[in-house]
Amino acid sequence: MAVMNLSDVAPYWLWQWMDIQGLLMMLCVFLIVKTIRDRPPRNFPPGPFGLPVIGNFLNISPSDPFGSFCKILGDYGDIASLSFGNKRFLLLSGWKTLREAFVEKADAFTDRPSYPINKRLCKGLGLISSNGHTWRQQRRFALSTLKYFGVGKKTLETSILEESRFLYEAITNEQGKPFEPHNILHNAVANIICSLVFGHRFEYDDLQFHEMLKISAEIFQLPITLWGRCDDHTSGFNEENLLYSVIDLFAAGTETTSNTLLWGLLYMAKYPEIQEKVQDEIDGVIGQERQPSMDDRPSMPYTYAVIHEIQRCANILPSTPPRVCTKDTTIAGYDIPKGVVVVPMLMPILFDKSEYQTADRFNPEHFLEKEGKFVKRDNFMPFSIGKRVCPGEQLARMELFLFFTSFLQRFTFCIPQGVELTMEFVIGIARGPKPFKICAIPRIK
Repeated sequence: MAVMNLSDVAPYWLWQWMDIQGLLMMLCVFLIVKTIRDRPPRNFPPGPFGLPVIGNFLNISPSDPFGSFCKILGDYGDIASLSFGNKRFLLLSGWKTLREAFVEKADAFTDRPSYPINKRLCKGLGLISSNGHTWRQQRRFALSTLKYFGVGKKTLETSILEESRFLYEAITNEQGKPFEPHNILHNAVANIICSLVFGHRFEYDDLQFHEMLKISAEIFQLPITLWGRCDDHTSGFNEENLLYSVIDLFAAGTETTSNTLLWGLLYMAKYPEIQEKVQDEIDGVIGQERQPSMDDRPSMPYTYAVIHEIQRCANILPSTPPRVCTKDTTIAGYDIPKGVVVVPMLMPILFDKSEYQTADRFNPEHFLEKEGKFVKRDNFMPFSIGKRVCPGEQLARMELFLFFTSFLQRFTFCIPQGVELTMEFVIGIARGPKPFKICAIPRIK
């Protein structure tokens, strides 16, 4: 049997090694070229170092992406850059920065980018995700329609107060025992939208109504992703666009307000001394014989401050839907090229320690002067600002004041015996509290 000489084997291994070396060299050259090609333009906002190809994926926690964004902004200021693959993103925060982008230079930052949730849910149609002429038409139509059906008028206030009576009956039926308030609150708030869109309300045990609300809730519990593309649409008034506009009204107009009210119940149960102060003000201004009215709001600064603090701490929308820069411009002295996706972050603004002395604590005094008068803060923007400001802001403010005041006029909310109160939230487009039980004790007249 012939014995293979080592010198005969060496060239084989040498060629293999050279092939591996060649592949590694090609990979290195590719990464170097890609890094240079994807290098941000001069005077672009700073941000954490991103790896080739994947960018800053490793900087973002899948379990708390908004927390990761806030940490990055904490390191770099009110504007910071990120990259994911070959796409560049900007995180914007700070009242002055958002005002510059969305008010002073609104024409450059009005449009939405294309991303998977947009494609999956609404194909770029409706009120929230449409752009250009289509968006302007739909928004103008929605605002005029909401006004026509009573937003800001006594007629809508009457609808809200009527619904609060049905809500009162539903809560009373629980007889002070522990119950989950999620469904009945969602039902009540959704019925306000139903009154506007359909002209009538649904009973709380209506199965079709429950299915509609379930679908609406699932939209706001989808995972958050900001990259991807979808087809462009330029159509205006048609049945499909109308459908998606109605979906937007239900999703945005129900989930945000009902979740804020749920957080309100939790905070009142957690801080009974604050709840008692609100009830004292209600008793002094309204009493127990009549329902609240929007006319009472100026005389109830403490209650109004508590509602604002609930909105601040609940932080329902840590970020508004992203925008895309449609032309070369500047923000905060940095050059922003066309095509960059912008993520407006509200969370750092609402928890800004330079604006709120005890930013990490629930404290209604943040919205009160020493004399007890209500203080309006410019940096308080849970509904966003500029041309894309929430079209239902006025409706939401009415619902929050009337429903919340009606709750505390009739009930005292407390934690069930033996239950530890949790302030944990569900991660999604909107941050709602995890399911909880609470007791509603009827107040003695």
